[in-house]
Amino acid sequence: MSAIARISGVFFEPKKTFEDIARRPTWLVPLILLIIASLAASFAMSQRIGWDRIVRQQVESSSRAQQLPAEQREQQIAMGVKIASAMAYVGSIVFVPILFVIVAGVLLGIASMMSAGVKFKQVLSVVSWGWLPNLIKTLIMIVVIYLKNPDEFNMKNPLAFNLGAFLEPDKPSKFLYSIASSLDLFTIWAILLIAVGLKAAAGKKLSFAGAVVAVVLPWAIFVLAAAAFAGVTG
Repeated sequence: MSAIARISGVFFEPKKTFEDIARRPTWLVPLILLIIASLAASFAMSQRIGWDRIVRQQVESSSRAQQLPAEQREQQIAMGVKIASAMAYVGSIVFVPILFVIVAGVLLGIASMMSAGVKFKQVLSVVSWGWLPNLIKTLIMIVVIYLKNPDEFNMKNPLAFNLGAFLEPDKPSKFLYSIASSLDLFTIWAILLIAVGLKAAAGKKLSFAGAVVAVVLPWAIFVLAAAAFAGVTG
């Protein structure tokens, strides 16, 4: 399959497409697409919303920051703006490939314990192509950035595709809000696609249910850890 056929196939014929990806692993095309989308989103946020508004929103939503004197909060915001403006584009280029490598390494370790017999290049390719639903999510977010009033844009939850969009950040708690926000349509979509790809790479050595468990387990641990951190730090 060509790269274009794989892009459409991931969404419309995932089983067939990931079988092809498992036979001939590649990862560069989805990586480039996701990096470009991430850079475009960073540019849109910078031009339409502004880093000062974004950082101020995050700082002022923190219970710990609210306890600081106004001068210290402003210093914290100023420092945050400098870091955000410097790291936004660099982070888009560096974070995506590092994320893919880490996720692929974790999944390879779990798959090896399940005797799936997959190779790192196969798993990295599966993760890269399986992440494509987040490309759609990023493109939708860019549209929302330009259509929505900048003052009403919620950086913590920009799209209403998760349960957290229907809750207030502090109610019932930030721990539960973090978990609810993690139950995102595009994340679940990507998890299922990666599971399909892992099953295709392992063949008969791994069932689809086993592949789902292999993907969901580390994700669930990460979600709980992130929620616990949000609950503690406020």
